[in-house]
Amino acid sequence: MGDTTAEANGIAARYEETAGERRLTFSMEGREATVAQNVDGYAMLKVRTGPSGDELERYYGFDMALDHAAELLGVGVGDLPVPDAAADMGM
Repeated sequence: MGDTTAEANGIAARYEETAGERRLTFSMEGREATVAQNVDGYAMLKVRTGPSGDELERYYGFDMALDHAAELLGVGVGDLPVPDAAADMGM
C-alpha cells in the first residue's frame, strides 16, 4: 500500500480506508480538509471540512480536489504532502 502518512511545510497528511471510503486528510494549525472517494475508486472526489465534516464540493480530478483542500488550509497546492498510498486517488 505504501506510506499512509506524510508531513511537510507544517502540514500533516493521513490516508485511511474505511468500510466505504478512501480518505486523505490534511491537518494544519487546528484546521482540516479531507478528500474522500468511494473504496472502488471510480466516483467523484468529495472535499470536506474533515473526515466526517460537511461536504463542500465534488470533483472529477484529484488535482482539483487538492487545490480546494489547499485553499481551505490557506496554502499552495504544492505545499500539500501526499502519502504514497493516496497517490492514485481520482484515477
